[in-house]
Amino acid sequence: MNRIFSFHCRGLLAAVLMLLALPLQAQLVIDIRGGDANQIPVAVLQFAGESQLPQSMTDVIEADLARSGRFRMLYAGGLNSQPSEQSQVNFQDWKGRNADAILIGAAQRLPDGRFEVRFRLLDVQKQTQLAGLAYTFGAQQVRRTAHQIADVIYETLTGERGVFSTRVAYVVKQSGRFELKVADADGQNALTALASAEPIISPAWSPDGTRLAYVSFQSKKPVVFVQDLGSGRQVPVANFRGSNSAPSWSPDGRQLAVVLSREGGSQIFLINTDGSGLRRLMSSNAIDTEPVFSPDGRHIYFTSDRGGSPQIYRVAPGGGDAQRVTTEGAYNVTPRISPDGKTLVFIAREGGRFNVKSMDLATRQTLVLTDTVKDESPSFAPNGKLILYATEVGGRGILGAVSVDGRVRQRLPLQAADVREPAWGPFPQR
Repeated sequence: MNRIFSFHCRGLLAAVLMLLALPLQAQLVIDIRGGDANQIPVAVLQFAGESQLPQSMTDVIEADLARSGRFRMLYAGGLNSQPSEQSQVNFQDWKGRNADAILIGAAQRLPDGRFEVRFRLLDVQKQTQLAGLAYTFGAQQVRRTAHQIADVIYETLTGERGVFSTRVAYVVKQSGRFELKVADADGQNALTALASAEPIISPAWSPDGTRLAYVSFQSKKPVVFVQDLGSGRQVPVANFRGSNSAPSWSPDGRQLAVVLSREGGSQIFLINTDGSGLRRLMSSNAIDTEPVFSPDGRHIYFTSDRGGSPQIYRVAPGGGDAQRVTTEGAYNVTPRISPDGKTLVFIAREGGRFNVKSMDLATRQTLVLTDTVKDESPSFAPNGKLILYATEVGGRGILGAVSVDGRVRQRLPLQAADVREPAWGPFPQR
């Protein structure tokens, strides 16, 4: 992250951890604009034998699906049994409850101490099986397996890949100490990748999800590091005179776009992930910052004041003339490109409000996605269907999420923690 512009000085006010870790509590508020007519009514039935598991698997699955905003979760209580086979399901009962699909399954402990879960996703109207798999896992893998099942359900019913098995990175500041955390997409199973008495900012995932680039002040100055999450090995990639900041990965994972002040001002450079091959992208007297590659690698989008006010531009990785992208408004910053490369989201200031705004890159049509006042740092889910952002309501920082069409909005009040700099990781390798 580059802190030249005031919009970035506070960093993120909350954590993906707090937004995504949604046990079934009343704190989650999901606002479906235009009603819930487009939500798929689904029931998740408790698995037979689930009490043998270290924790409830169906609770995790149900929370995942509810959080996506794509499903209307139906009450699954009042049953006299826990069906685990299609023949045991009373489909007429579930038709009366207006269910489109139900999830059933069974869990058991194996002789070697591991567990096995078998599940079936059933079409209520057609009384057929839509999906069914079996997983074998250890006691520490209950949540991960539940996320995998939720992903199967999501993809089967929507035709799009689910993001429940992805991970998030974020920075926690507590008692003068900074920790770079990596957690499951619901904020659970958090591990500390790096701890320091000095600030850590701008974590960015490599395309394969095995490494994180970030900026650390552990040398009493901002330095860009790349860390292997498996081994913990930390390599300084950009450690030049002045400021080194705002790392962004190229789609092939071989280069980083970084912002350096080594030649004066704030300028964008490309550098190999081993620290070699440094190349300045453009020659400009302006402040250029916040670079991000397009998914196809054909452009680098960035924020610049070269036109007199912060706006979003793009340039080819080979350099050349920059093209202005945002033309409406006097303040547009923090570009993020959807995974399919079709949509730009950014923070726009209009009438003293800072909101998440989207732009269709083909038609240039724009849409304000949020109705809050102090939004920051939008971040796409890897399936492109959800955007996370930091904001402030009632003087308190919270994390919000909004669907790419603005129809589904979520808010979750912050708890007593200072968690910042979230980054949503890529899909796990299949």
